[in-house]
Amino acid sequence: MVLARVIGSVVSTRKEPKIEGIKFLLLEKLDCETMKGKGDYLVAMDAVGAGPGEVVFYVAGSSSRMTNVTEGKPSDATIIAIVDVIDCKDRVVYRKEGDPA
Repeated sequence: MVLARVIGSVVSTRKEPKIEGIKFLLLEKLDCETMKGKGDYLVAMDAVGAGPGEVVFYVAGSSSRMTNVTEGKPSDATIIAIVDVIDCKDRVVYRKEGDPA
Protein backbone atom coordinates (compact mmCIF):
# COMPACT_ATOMS: atom_id res chain seq x y z
CA MET A 1 0.00 0.00 0.00
CA VAL A 2 1.15 3.50 -0.80
CA LEU A 3 0.25 6.73 0.97
CA ALA A 4 -1.11 9.56 -1.21
CA ARG A 5 -3.35 12.63 -1.19
CA VAL A 6 -6.29 13.14 -3.54
CA ILE A 7 -5.49 16.30 -5.48
CA GLY A 8 -8.11 16.14 -8.22
CA SER A 9 -10.28 14.03 -10.45
CA VAL A 10 -10.00 12.74 -13.98
CA VAL A 11 -13.02 12.62 -16.30
CA SER A 12 -13.15 10.49 -19.42
CA THR A 13 -16.28 10.40 -21.56
CA ARG A 14 -14.97 7.69 -23.91
CA LYS A 15 -13.70 4.57 -22.17
CA GLU A 16 -13.68 0.80 -22.11
CA PRO A 17 -17.19 -0.39 -21.15
CA LYS A 18 -15.80 -2.43 -18.21
CA ILE A 19 -14.80 0.79 -16.41
CA GLU A 20 -18.03 2.73 -16.97
CA GLY A 21 -19.28 4.27 -13.73
CA ILE A 22 -15.95 4.08 -11.88
CA LYS A 23 -14.59 7.32 -10.41
CA PHE A 24 -10.99 8.21 -11.27
CA LEU A 25 -8.94 10.38 -8.90
CA LEU A 26 -5.60 12.12 -9.33
CA LEU A 27 -3.21 11.28 -6.48
CA GLU A 28 0.12 12.66 -5.29
CA LYS A 29 2.35 10.32 -3.30
CA LEU A 30 3.28 11.61 0.19
CA ASP A 31 6.32 11.55 2.46
CA CYS A 32 4.95 10.04 5.70
CA GLU A 33 7.26 12.04 7.96
CA THR A 34 6.46 15.49 6.56
CA MET A 35 3.13 14.75 4.85
CA LYS A 36 4.41 16.79 1.91
CA GLY A 37 3.81 15.75 -1.67
CA LYS A 38 6.64 14.07 -3.52
CA GLY A 39 5.74 15.49 -6.92
CA ASP A 40 4.93 11.94 -8.09
CA TYR A 41 1.41 11.66 -9.51
CA LEU A 42 -0.91 8.91 -10.72
CA VAL A 43 -4.52 8.22 -11.57
CA ALA A 44 -6.33 5.60 -9.49
CA MET A 45 -9.77 4.02 -9.51
CA ASP A 46 -11.72 4.84 -6.35
CA ALA A 47 -13.16 1.86 -4.45
CA VAL A 48 -14.03 3.69 -1.21
CA GLY A 49 -15.59 7.07 -2.03
CA ALA A 50 -12.55 9.28 -1.42
CA GLY A 51 -12.66 13.00 -2.10
CA PRO A 52 -10.44 16.02 -2.72
CA GLY A 53 -7.77 16.63 -0.07
CA GLU A 54 -8.18 13.28 1.64
CA VAL A 55 -5.19 11.13 2.49
CA VAL A 56 -5.60 7.59 1.15
CA PHE A 57 -3.88 4.26 0.67
CA TYR A 58 -3.77 2.83 -2.81
CA VAL A 59 -2.56 -0.47 -4.19
CA ALA A 60 -1.04 -1.13 -7.60
CA GLY A 61 -0.66 -3.99 -10.02
CA SER A 62 -2.74 -7.14 -9.61
CA SER A 63 -3.80 -6.06 -6.09
CA SER A 64 -5.70 -3.17 -7.64
CA ARG A 65 -8.11 -5.64 -9.23
CA MET A 66 -9.07 -7.33 -5.94
CA THR A 67 -11.82 -4.95 -4.73
CA ASN A 68 -15.56 -5.30 -5.28
CA VAL A 69 -15.42 -2.22 -7.54
CA THR A 70 -12.44 -3.28 -9.66
CA GLU A 71 -12.65 -7.07 -9.83
CA GLY A 72 -12.17 -8.11 -13.45
CA LYS A 73 -11.50 -4.52 -14.53
CA PRO A 74 -8.40 -3.21 -16.32
CA SER A 75 -6.88 -1.41 -13.33
CA ASP A 76 -3.31 -0.68 -12.28
CA ALA A 77 -4.05 1.51 -9.21
CA THR A 78 -7.02 1.49 -6.81
CA ILE A 79 -7.75 3.52 -3.69
CA ILE A 80 -8.62 1.02 -0.95
CA ALA A 81 -8.72 3.13 2.24
CA ILE A 82 -9.23 6.67 3.53
CA VAL A 83 -6.74 7.46 6.30
CA ASP A 84 -7.89 8.81 9.69
CA VAL A 85 -4.61 9.09 11.62
CA ILE A 86 -0.92 8.57 10.86
CA ASP A 87 1.55 8.04 13.70
CA CYS A 88 5.13 8.14 12.42
CA LYS A 89 8.06 7.59 14.79
CA ASP A 90 5.86 8.04 17.89
CA ARG A 91 4.45 11.36 16.60
CA VAL A 92 1.05 12.02 15.06
CA VAL A 93 1.86 13.57 11.69
CA TYR A 94 -1.68 13.51 10.30
CA ARG A 95 -5.19 13.53 11.69
CA LYS A 96 -8.21 13.72 9.43
CA GLU A 97 -10.25 16.83 10.13
CA GLY A 98 -13.09 16.01 12.51
CA ASP A 99 -11.52 12.71 13.62
CA PRO A 100 -11.90 12.40 17.41
CA ALA A 101 -8.95 9.98 17.80
